[in-house]
Amino acid sequence: MTATILLVRHAAHVDLDRRLSGRRPGVALSDAGRGQASALGERLAGRGIDRVECSPLDRTRATAAAITTACPLPAPAPVDALIEIDMGEWTGRELDSFGDDPAWRAWNERRASARIPGGETMAEAQARIVGHLAVTARAGGTVAMVTHSDMIRAAVAHVLGLSLDHLLRFDIDPASVTGVVWGDWGSKLLWLNEKVG
Repeated sequence: MTATILLVRHAAHVDLDRRLSGRRPGVALSDAGRGQASALGERLAGRGIDRVECSPLDRTRATAAAITTACPLPAPAPVDALIEIDMGEWTGRELDSFGDDPAWRAWNERRASARIPGGETMAEAQARIVGHLAVTARAGGTVAMVTHSDMIRAAVAHVLGLSLDHLLRFDIDPASVTGVVWGDWGSKLLWLNEKVG
């Protein structure tokens, strides 16, 4: 069985480019993000999506709801495997506060081996999403999964055989869609970081 999976990054939220939201509750879409989510839903309406899944966090649920409204489809199913990487002690920390923090530098230079203080490794996050993609592929169809930038990067790295150390070599923008096809034969990247508008 083969599935087409649309990896959707949530739309812009109130913390974007200011702080590491991580799994912090109550991080809502910004005004711009609500517009992005609506436009994204309209854009995906003709893609033959069978179902929508999302990370359990507010920003992904709101983005997924815009897709199910536009398609129209049943309410999105929250899936723990799609949740943001655990930012541990960095959850909610302002980005400009890191300066030359050695742990922050290690995280951005050596994602394959670094661990967020009190949080996850990139390999642990990758294992979560890759395992879920493999299970999803067995059911077939076209599935939109609304998740987070690093989670999408981790999935793409797996598909391409790219080291986790090189995750920052490509962008995953808010409200973007990355397409993969996944089956028992393996997986293939169809497109990367398709933006709304």
